[in-house]
Formats: sequence, structure tokens, C-alpha cells
Amino acid sequence: MKKTDIGVIAFMYVVCIWFGVMNLRLPADAQIYPRFIIIVLASLTTLYLIKNIISAKKEGVTSGFSEIFKGFLPRQFFTVLGFALGYLLLLYLIGFYPATVIFMVLVLWRLKIKPLTVGITTLAIITLVFVTFNLVLKVNLIRGLVFDVLL
Repeated sequence: MKKTDIGVIAFMYVVCIWFGVMNLRLPADAQIYPRFIIIVLASLTTLYLIKNIISAKKEGVTSGFSEIFKGFLPRQFFTVLGFALGYLLLLYLIGFYPATVIFMVLVLWRLKIKPLTVGITTLAIITLVFVTFNLVLKVNLIRGLVFDVLL
């Protein structure tokens, strides 16, 4: 077990709690799928915690900090971080679907993924999200400021 794993586990539990609280703000019918995902995420985090406890008893605890940035590519990291911040702005301005398509294409292109794979992946994710949220759960995703002004 590495000390860095403790931080990852704690972070994942905080994420589960955060989304659990946010999920309570949704209409009752729309809480089912997010609750399922939160439970799966918390369960996987708990399994990871158990694995690390067993590993710590067998092998002890190591630092792990020297390995964190091994192979770190600053240019790639900061480019994707910039895309993510741009994505948040685009979500606000043009809404979920167009922003997600732009974000996915830019990030996958920057990571040097083949164009056909970029297209298939983007189409698959958008279709999955549309079917899950709009058709099954009947939850409208962010429309964006532009569409709110126009409509």
C-alpha cells in the first residue's frame, strides 16, 4: 500500500458524498440512476480500501510520492486542463451537447486518437447520454445561455 492511495480513497469518498448530496436536489424520479452510479463508485472505493488494507498488512506502507509524477507530460496535462476549463465555459454558453462534442473532439484529437475512433467515441457517448437522461430519466441537460436567450 502507498500513502498516496489513502488520498485517492479519501477523495473518492468525498466525491461520493458530494454527488450524493447534489443528487438529493433532483426530482425523485431522476435520482435513481445517479444513486446507482454513486453506490457503484462507493462500493468500488471500499473494495480498493480493503485491498489496500490487506496489502498494508502483508507488505507494509510505502511513500509512493516518487512515482506520482513519473512519466508526467506537463504540456499534455495543461492542454487538457485548458480544454476542461474551456468546456465549463462552453457548458454555460452553448449547453451540454454541443460543448461535449467540441470538448471530446478536441481532447481526443490532442491525445492523437485516430479520427475514426474520435467520431465513433463521441457519437457513442452523446447517444448514450441522450438515451439515458433525455429518454429514460426524462432529465433535460444544460441548454446554455445562448439557447436560453434565443428561445
